[in-house]
Parts: sequence; structure tokens; C-alpha cells
Amino acid sequence: MDASAERLAFNYQPGDAARARQAETFVTTEAAAEPRDWGYLGLLAFTTVLLLRPQDKIPSLTSVHVAEICAILGIGPMLLHRFARRLPVFRVTPETMGLVVLGVAILATAPFSIWPGGAIEVFTDNYIKVVIVFVLMMNTLTTAHRLERLTWLILVCIGIIASMGVANYLTGTNIIVGERLAGPVSGIFGNPNDLAMNMVTFLPVMIVVAMSRNPSAVRRLLAAGFAVLMLATIVFTKSRGGLLGLAAALLALVVMGRSVRRGFSAMLVIGALLAVPLVPESFWARMASIVDAKQDKEEFTGSREARTLVMTDGLNTFIEFPLTGVGAGQFKNYNPPERQAKNLETHNVLLQVAAETGIIGLLAFVFLLWRAAVAAWTTMGIVGSRDWIARSGRRGPNTSRMLREHTLGLSAGLVGWFVCAMFASVAYNWTFYYVLALLVAGRELALREIPARGPTTSPQTTAR
Repeated sequence: MDASAERLAFNYQPGDAARARQAETFVTTEAAAEPRDWGYLGLLAFTTVLLLRPQDKIPSLTSVHVAEICAILGIGPMLLHRFARRLPVFRVTPETMGLVVLGVAILATAPFSIWPGGAIEVFTDNYIKVVIVFVLMMNTLTTAHRLERLTWLILVCIGIIASMGVANYLTGTNIIVGERLAGPVSGIFGNPNDLAMNMVTFLPVMIVVAMSRNPSAVRRLLAAGFAVLMLATIVFTKSRGGLLGLAAALLALVVMGRSVRRGFSAMLVIGALLAVPLVPESFWARMASIVDAKQDKEEFTGSREARTLVMTDGLNTFIEFPLTGVGAGQFKNYNPPERQAKNLETHNVLLQVAAETGIIGLLAFVFLLWRAAVAAWTTMGIVGSRDWIARSGRRGPNTSRMLREHTLGLSAGLVGWFVCAMFASVAYNWTFYYVLALLVAGRELALREIPARGPTTSPQTTAR
């Protein structure tokens, strides 16, 4: 495969017949397009370690930095593979550039931070890994089969975390104030709100797998069991943001889910109605405090009022430092005398980015959110086209169905994540960037098929 064919496949311009003929050699059979490379295996290993965090159970692994080793094992061979074939270092998409701009904003505003070293640490310890793994995903998720396997791996890991969470709740382990379930592992699952947010994000994908006719019966049954455990975990966290995100994600799934199978939306609504009576009364009592500040202050922690104050502080900080912010990860350390709620995060992802990295960082982050939505919209438009299915050959219908269901679940999950993120400081956490990469990888696979049989239909036209 030469570099020009690859560029065409990932940057197709409708109507260019010459380039379309050149791309004929790029789209081959699934087996031929899926070499056994270390980059993809490194990605699978990194994802497993990131989610399951074996170092939490085996402390000796902490000093080994297992996740970083897996990432290096992935990115190193990938670069060697591309250099050997005289390909560009990595595939450039608009989303990759958005990530780079956000990273530049984090570094460029660090010298103006209240703690420059802390801001740089956010970049070196977390954000640079996000960029590397995103690039790795863009370069190794080259077939629908690979995309499906990585997504299923993520779902299994999330299901295992949910199983551990439910077991902990039943045995009274990892329970914090208010009888709320904390994460069975640290990292992105550590506190109840983050645990609930991650369950909300991937629950729609799990539901789609469980209710689809495409996977095997064993996988559907396993997905159904995991979905129940994930829903129970959300309830046990008693996260108010998690409930709002869950409602938004399920509503999006009901609206968009008709393409999975006949009666999908009706079955989902009936299932939700049957589950409501099984939810404990203590959960609904805490949820009622969403609209009752007095009840929250008297019966719970008063966090509702604190969130309002800290969000106001976040907005005031952005107004005061619109260009530089106070440094990535440093809002909680910025405590001027006029601040109302000190030593707290913004509890809003947009305010977090704005207050910490200024207007450039905010625009870059909003751009990434918009690109995630555009990727989902584009993929759904392409794979829903009869023309696309007809041109994809014998494996087209299966590929079309997989990409459609994959994108549907992730789209609903993205909606749920965004609602949860309006009450959380998760701008530099992994969840959103994995969803973004999975959506973009699906779009790239769909776009790659278009020139393979002739350029008569453009993705822009089909998406509309």
C-alpha cells in the first residue's frame, strides 16, 4: 500500500475519478487488510490495563508502569511499520489537530499558571498519553473487525468493573458517606460520580449489543447481564449527574435505535419502566434533592449549593483570565479572597477548560465535541445508504450493520457523557477521548469504502 492510496482513503474528495481508481488497491478483503502487528496488540493491552488497573490489586506493578509499557509496545512498532513503508508518521484527521491544539494550549498557558509545574504535569502525566493512544487508534483500527474487537474489550472491562462494584455494594465494601458506592478500582472509576459517568457512557453500547441480531447468542447474553450490572452500579452510586446522564442517553437511544431491530425502542421503554419499581427508595430520596436545595442541605451534604458556587467561581476565573486561565488542573488551587467555594474543582467540564486554559483551550475542546458529533452523523449517513451497501461487496451488509450499531451506541453514550460532564471536571480524563477515537475510526472505515467501487455518491450528500 503506498502513501498516496492511504491519503485518499482518509481524505476522499468526491468526484475525483482518477483518485478513485488509485484507491482500488487499498480496499481489500478483511483478512488482507488486517496484519498481525504489535501496534494493535499494544493498544488492546493498554486499554485492558487502563480500565482494569491490575496495579491496584498488585502494588508491585505500580513502579513498573505497565500501561506506559503497553503504549510504547504499541506506538514503537507502529512507527517502524510506517517508516519502513515510507508512509507519513501518522494519519492526520481534524480531530488529531484539535487534540494537538488543546495540548499546545495546556503547555502555552503553563508559564502563566499559579503553579506552572503542576500544569505541565497534567500534560506529561496524562494528556500526552491521550494524544499518543488516539494516534495509535487511528493507525491500527484499520478494519471493522478490529474496531469491533476493541469495543467489545472495553465493554467486557466495564462489565467486570460493574460486577466488582455490585459485589462491593452487597458486602459493604467501598461505601462512602451517604451509602454511596465508590469505584472498585481507582483511576477513571475512583469516585461515585466518575464511576456512574463511565457506566452511563458505555451502557447504550452494551444495550445495543444485547438487543442486536448480529452478535452470537453468547455475546448477547453476556452483554445483557453486564447491562443489568452497569445499571445497578449507577443506582448504587446515587449520582445525581449519573441519573441525568442516564436519562439523556436512554432517550437518545430510544430516538435513534429503530435501526437496530424492529420494536427496539418499545422494548427499551418497557424495560426501563419495569426497572423503576426495583430501584431502592433511598436512591429516589437523593435524586429529589436535584430540585430541592433545602432537602439537600438538611439531609445530605449540601453539594448542590456548593456546585452552584464553584461554577460561579469558575466563570469568574475565566472572565478574569480569558487568555491564559490559571493552568491545567490548577483551578482547585486558585483561591483568591473573593472565591466562594475554595479548594474545589469547577464540576463542569466546559468551565474547567475555560478557567484553566483560557479561550484557545475552550475552543479546541468544543471543537473536539463537535467533531465527535459530526463523525457519528457522517457514519450513520454513509452506512445507511443503499448505494454504500451495494458497493461494499459480499461483506458490506455485515460491515454496514456493525458500523451502524457501533455508532448508534456510542452516539447515545456521548450524549450521556456530556450531560454527566456538565457536573464533573473530566476534561483530561480518558473516557471522552476513547469515545471520540471510536467514533472517528468508524467514520474513517465508512469513508474508506466510498471510492472503492466508484465515486458517484459523496459522503456529504449521503449524510444529509
